[in-house]
Amino acid sequence: MTDADLALAQRLADAAGAAIRPFFRKPFAMEAKADFSPVTEADRAAEGAMRALLAAERPDDGVIGEEYGADRPDAGRVWVLDPIDGTRSFVAGRPIFGTLVALLEAGRPVLGLIDQPIAGERWIGAAGKPTTLNGTAVRTRQCAAVADAHLATTGPGYFTPRSWAAFERVRVVARDTLWGGDCYNYGLLAAGHLDLVIEDGLKLYDFAALVPIVEGAGGRMTDWQGRALDAASEGKIVAAGDARLIRQAIASLSGSIA
Repeated sequence: MTDADLALAQRLADAAGAAIRPFFRKPFAMEAKADFSPVTEADRAAEGAMRALLAAERPDDGVIGEEYGADRPDAGRVWVLDPIDGTRSFVAGRPIFGTLVALLEAGRPVLGLIDQPIAGERWIGAAGKPTTLNGTAVRTRQCAAVADAHLATTGPGYFTPRSWAAFERVRVVARDTLWGGDCYNYGLLAAGHLDLVIEDGLKLYDFAALVPIVEGAGGRMTDWQGRALDAASEGKIVAAGDARLIRQAIASLSGSIA
């Protein structure tokens, strides 16, 4: 990962934002995908703009995107794109969705970007560098116990019955729970406004960009067994601003504590 990669990630986000903004709170075409999740012409336009830029500037790198699938996914360097993470929020006119851009090297996320193109908020995380929000370094806050934590998750519909029961073991103890938010929750966690995010059912394009952002701000992000996240992770995700908190949350998810 180089400074040129960081600059390219920002141009990718700029291109996606330019494609998205004309559709926000305006009429647009929309349909349901095979999993019944919505996709709009803004999603497709944004991913298309990013793929065109990558084809011109990084033709040998792989690309994995939510809307147009995978090209060269076995390459040593792979860009992972989610043009609108939180399409339901976009459809409802809520500016808490985001464009996600990640770079994987040897299957591990080394660069991540969240861009909220309506509010003009951009988080960038990269291996060995502090996470920034609009160019200013941000840090997670200390919170050692679930009982003191502000917890967030996108929604109950993403959990299986079994994983929902595990999540509930954490939720009933947490100080407060915020519903909805998708990638925006991880930006808030990195900036010290949330303490814990727990999700199930995420895809690589949903979480790859978030890992460098959370960890570059001093937090931790793992699967439900405490393992580092990579291209093979199954999508059960825990992010916390404090390492002590993530250990407690994982123990509760596993049922080893009440």
